[in-house]
Amino acid sequence: MRKLAVILAFSAAPLFAQSSDVVAGAIHGTLLLPSDMSKPVPVVLLIAGSGPTDRDGNSATLPGKNDSLKMLATDFAMNGIASLRYDKRGIAASAIPGQKESDLRFENYIDDAVAWCNQLHEKRFSSVIIAGHSEGSLIGMVAAKKCGAAGFISLEGAGYPAADILRTQLKTRLPAELNAQSEAVLKSLEAGKPVDDVPPQLTVLYRASVQPYLISWFHYDPAKELAELRIPILVVQGTTDIQVSLDDAKRLAAANPRAKLVVIEGMNHILKMVSGDLQTQIPSYSDPKLQLSEKLTPQLVEFVRKAVTGH
Repeated sequence: MRKLAVILAFSAAPLFAQSSDVVAGAIHGTLLLPSDMSKPVPVVLLIAGSGPTDRDGNSATLPGKNDSLKMLATDFAMNGIASLRYDKRGIAASAIPGQKESDLRFENYIDDAVAWCNQLHEKRFSSVIIAGHSEGSLIGMVAAKKCGAAGFISLEGAGYPAADILRTQLKTRLPAELNAQSEAVLKSLEAGKPVDDVPPQLTVLYRASVQPYLISWFHYDPAKELAELRIPILVVQGTTDIQVSLDDAKRLAAANPRAKLVVIEGMNHILKMVSGDLQTQIPSYSDPKLQLSEKLTPQLVEFVRKAVTGH
């Protein structure tokens, strides 16, 4: 493990944290420790969302950065909690030369999260909490069952299977005939059967090289996965999220009596205070100066501390 000592100045007080580059197999991340490491502290494993999203919460498909996960890690450090965030497999520093899209499976992401979680079970840390954002929520809840996590946090995580979400979105966007063709493809993939004759208009979604991944992803129902956890659970949802709805969060929270639902008024998908207007939402995804919701960190810190102490 190669460590890079980085001094972070915080405006609230002369606090310092240590940032280290860390690696688990071919996956690269950043470990951020609070200033006081005189005794073991809890550590949060932060898992990024869907698409080409890096460890800081930034997407390669957008022109700027929002740094949402980087900000969250900093907030944890200021509250005496360590964190590890990482570039997902195939993204940024975790790009793997020669990796083919057709070889990728959803389980690869789960295995990577489990590897990190296992690596964090060491003497500096009192316990490991997994926090998954967006698609990372599903990855995290499955990983939490496999690696002995002490708690799980879902941040703007979907509550329905990916195929159902895609089905709902396409129904309002595609002409009736094309939607019927899309539905036939979806049903086949849900049954684990690849489709050779995908309509040209749907190739971007259902190209042959991505079908194995979709088949593996469609297998999971977030609510059913969450229901199997026997650890404290926090489900966080903002009311101005235009990607994941409050209905998703309610379905998750209802799946497990251990789950606590926290709804933050005015918080969007990337955890920032933005109105529901699309013209306001879009710039927020590329604005690193826009801070996280002030109501978010206190809820997360309280949950982590309670998960560690048991009360």
